[in-house]
Amino acid sequence: MKTKLLAAFAAASVLALAGCSGGDEVGDVSLGLFTLKDIKINTFQDPKVPGVTCHVASIEANLSLADPSDSSVSCRQTGEITPEMIASIDRTKSGEVVFTKSKSILLKTMKIRRIYDAETQTLLYISYSTKETTGSFKHSLSTIPLWGTAAWENRPPVPAKSM
Repeated sequence: MKTKLLAAFAAASVLALAGCSGGDEVGDVSLGLFTLKDIKINTFQDPKVPGVTCHVASIEANLSLADPSDSSVSCRQTGEITPEMIASIDRTKSGEVVFTKSKSILLKTMKIRRIYDAETQTLLYISYSTKETTGSFKHSLSTIPLWGTAAWENRPPVPAKSM
């Protein structure tokens, strides 16, 4: 009885994980014949700055209840970025989460957070795991300067900081 219950729970968990991914999958790269792990590539547009498109690569292990924490994010300007868009985003130092993907039934999640650097007028997108793995939290960073967009504010250049 316990074996059947455990098998049913495992099957339900795998199905639940399949429905927890965010964004649209645009790539699937096998890591080899003798592994059940693949690199999945998702794409998404920033919900408040639709002129930004991000691609996220992460490892997913088929038939596993926990995927590795490694991920990579790359974001680019793919459309107009307006002052109204920048005015609508969270401008605190912690920014806001713009993408979430479940990596485990045990509360491990991959998130992408947007942070605005007002001094350099740059959007930062950081991908990170909410669970420590082998002594560190895995993360990746991508930046989009607003230079050349309608959102760029003309002001004196930022002076270089001396060390």
